[in-house]
Amino acid sequence: MIDETALLDATPLLDFRAAGIVGLIEDRGWLRLSEQDRIGAAYDFVRNEILFGYNRADDIPASRVLGDGYGQYNTKGTLLMALLRALGVPCRLHGFTIHKALQRGVVPEAVYPIAPAEILHSWVEVRTGERWVELEGFILDKDFLGSLQQAFAGTESLCGYGAGTDCLSAPPIDWTVGNTYIHKTGIARDFGTYDTPDRFYAEHRQQLGTLRDLAYRGGVGHWMIARVRAIRSGRIPRIPGLKRPEPLRKEVANAA
Repeated sequence: MIDETALLDATPLLDFRAAGIVGLIEDRGWLRLSEQDRIGAAYDFVRNEILFGYNRADDIPASRVLGDGYGQYNTKGTLLMALLRALGVPCRLHGFTIHKALQRGVVPEAVYPIAPAEILHSWVEVRTGERWVELEGFILDKDFLGSLQQAFAGTESLCGYGAGTDCLSAPPIDWTVGNTYIHKTGIARDFGTYDTPDRFYAEHRQQLGTLRDLAYRGGVGHWMIARVRAIRSGRIPRIPGLKRPEPLRKEVANAA
């Protein structure tokens, strides 16, 4: 599945020669940095300046993710790979599925029962020096994750609201030249590594079924985007079986 000679190539999804991506790298001056700092700069940009949210599909080009200004597990990974390759850093994709429970709270309860049991997922692996480093901690932006940390203060294990971690208060999400994760406890099936997201999505698609596909296209996706925004602002929807989080801000409590 891996072509080692292609780990710096552009592809239709990794379109790092697009004007927006070229301009971003030039404006930030990332090419003047050391390799590890280039990785860290691209990683931090995707983690916090591209907000957690849901694009129209998994298999959209990196330039579209940048233009949207938000992304989810797979689309933010596509953008990170494009930036890394533009910066001369070899990288590849590792494909998985995650249990749907990880998305509970983001997926509305009314439609959660019809959500697929497993959600297509991936992380980015970057080669620095002589080793591969796994990067997945870029998915949740700091404000979204911060809302969860405040709402569930004193709770370390959380599977829901887009997080799957046993160390919620201090998950390994910062670039320190080591692996980063925010969904590791939710992994179901492992599909292995791919040199490009193009190849991965050619082989693997999210299986929704006709009714579920119509439901998602008919408004569930927009509903999920609205819930992500609510969580980021401190309004955490209730998940049955979990203690209801308290409002995070006085103005939110007053509004309720």
